[in-house]
Parts: sequence; structure tokens; C-alpha cells
Amino acid sequence: MDGSLTIYANGRFCRYDEAKIGLMTHALHYGTGCFEGVRGFWSTRDEELYLFQLEDHYERLHASAKILMMKVPHTVAELVKITTELCARNNFRGDVYVRPLMYKSNEEIGVRLHDVRDALAIVAMPFDRYFDATAGLNCTVSAWRRIDDTTAPARAKVTGVYINSALAKSEAVLNGYDEAILLSADGHVSEGSAENIFIVKKGVIYTPDASQNILEGCTRKTLMTLAEAEFGLTVVERAIDRSELFTADEVFISGSAAGLQFVRAVDHRVVGDGTQGPIAKKLADLYDKVVRGALPTYHGWLTRTYGSRKAAAV
Repeated sequence: MDGSLTIYANGRFCRYDEAKIGLMTHALHYGTGCFEGVRGFWSTRDEELYLFQLEDHYERLHASAKILMMKVPHTVAELVKITTELCARNNFRGDVYVRPLMYKSNEEIGVRLHDVRDALAIVAMPFDRYFDATAGLNCTVSAWRRIDDTTAPARAKVTGVYINSALAKSEAVLNGYDEAILLSADGHVSEGSAENIFIVKKGVIYTPDASQNILEGCTRKTLMTLAEAEFGLTVVERAIDRSELFTADEVFISGSAAGLQFVRAVDHRVVGDGTQGPIAKKLADLYDKVVRGALPTYHGWLTRTYGSRKAAAV
């Protein structure tokens, strides 16, 4: 990590290498934190860094914090302003990833959520791609089940819950796959280690509903909206059986970091003809145009980094 990056921590902008937390920090030992993953996309045409779905991400951060008995020290609007200023101070001229993090900051022993101080940090960094898989992803159904909401809040981005994803991801990669697909406690398809899942059958898109303990992703919502509004496709949220992954015409995953990636095979069963299907392709192409500001209809989903700063100075 570049120590000279400007970050936001403890209520101020500072260098990354100046921000320190102690080894006994509560969140490090007990996973008592929550976070977001926001993407920024550079437009050479506009000379602008567009932050995608920034408000939605910060609304979800507030919701996750509430579950952990935390209070975010800024409103959504204030967080948006801080984030654009942060990216501008770093003078990014390429795609970025922004990681806001709320965490319990006491340096003491004692597992709990109450009576512990809250802290906020936001780090932004250059970011190219999460997967290098132009030929598609080889996935496996994990032996690990997706954590159930009766055990921990599956619908919140809680740091400690991601041990579930880490176990599944490493299991998959060490066994020669690119990504894991987790089933819910009742055996239905839930999600990837850090992505939502879609399958296509006879021109209809299906995706697991919220009862399957998915994190309801911002990119997931975006793709569902685009599929219906731009292409007239039907999107159905329902329980999906494991065997449907093997017989689908297309399978693709989505996430803020991952974007949209098509799945070439699941447990050695080739999906379709093993290439990117027509629905995944047109959604991926459209998504790239949307996030880089090429379609004015969807400018409401974007926050300008440098344009916002200039406007504030007027």
C-alpha cells in the first residue's frame, strides 16, 4: 500500500502511513466493523472520475452500522462530499476503489457491541480489476454454506462475517477454481465469495431472492434495472437450486469490485457453449458505458469527483 496516499481517518485528511491503530483494537480481535466497496471509473472523454452509486453505498453503511450499534459520524451527504474531496486530493486519473470502514476502536479485551467507541476511516486507491478472467470464470460450489441471518447479519457488510467468504474463496482457489459459489443453509444458491449471482434460462434472468441470505448488492440492483429498462428482459428473484447452475444458458456474477463477470463452468460443467452469453455481454457493455458517464439517462447514479469540487468552489 502506498504510504503517501491521502486518506480520511479520525475526522481529518492525512497520509496513509500516518494513520495507526493499536494491536488491541476491538475490531481486529472480534470483527466488530462494517464497510463498503465503492468503485470510481475514469472517463478520458470527460476528464472526470465518476464515483458510482455513492449515495446507495453510504446508505447501506449507515444500515450496517445500526445493526452493530454504531453511529456513523457523518450524514450520507457529508460522506459523499468527503469522498469526492479525498479522491480529488489524490489526483486520481484512472479507476479507483474506495473503502469506507466503520469499526469499534477501543483497545481492550471484552467481546460486545455496547459501550465501545466507534471510528470511521475512508481509503481510496487505484484499482484495475478484481478478476483477470476474459475467458470466463471456473467456479465450484463450496463445501462451506453461506452464513445464515439467524447467526450473523448476512445482509450487512460486517467485517467479521467475511471469514465465511474467505474460507470459501481459498477452498476454491486452492482446488484450482477461480471463485466459490455458496449455498444457503437450506441448500439453495446464495452468492459468491463477494458477488451476487444470476442465471439465464430461455431469455429470463433469475437471481436468488433476499431470503437466501444474500447481500443485496448495489451492482446487482443496477443490472436488474438495466436489464428491464433497456432490454425489456424479465428478472425474477427466487430460490435457485444447485443443479440449475449446471443447466442454465448463462451464469454471471456481479459486484462493485468484480463488475460483471461471466461464468464459463461450474464444477466442470460448461455453461452454455463456454463463452460469454448474449445477455451477459450486452449488460456488461452497457454497464461500462453507464459507469463512465457515457449515457446521460443514468448520470443520476454518478458523482463527479472534480466537477463536484469545482462546483463547491463557485
